[in-house]
Amino acid sequence: MNEEISERTSPPLETSHPTVNGERSQLWIVVAGFFILLLIVGMVVAIISMVNNPDKTETIRDIVIIFMAVESLLIGLVLIVLITQLARLTAMLQNEVKPILDSTNETINTLRGTTTFLSDNLVEPVVKVNSFVAAFRRAIDLVRFGISNRS
Repeated sequence: MNEEISERTSPPLETSHPTVNGERSQLWIVVAGFFILLLIVGMVVAIISMVNNPDKTETIRDIVIIFMAVESLLIGLVLIVLITQLARLTAMLQNEVKPILDSTNETINTLRGTTTFLSDNLVEPVVKVNSFVAAFRRAIDLVRFGISNRS
């Protein structure tokens, strides 16, 4: 009876549907195939159009050459900006980050000296005193135990 109640009250386990992921990947494959086919058909139509009309082809060729030249200029400008930014980053690392690292290293060395000083002058004497007190208490306990057993 308890098993029946627990089966009724427990929530159903969620299962992932592998078919949903498979359907999505199939859909993407179909869409990509459609676009590739559309691209191939467009290229064939463009080639046929260029063969039939050479004057238009020369104009398109000239436009593409101009476009490529402008694109090369833009890429050159972007490379100049990139090199400038890289030089500024290098300068920032040398002028700002290096002093911070030097200051951090100096702080660590100071901290190391402080811990050595505290260890030698505070912790070590306290440990010695505590060990002496513990030995003294133990000696007193042994003397008391010895006196109480004799009586």
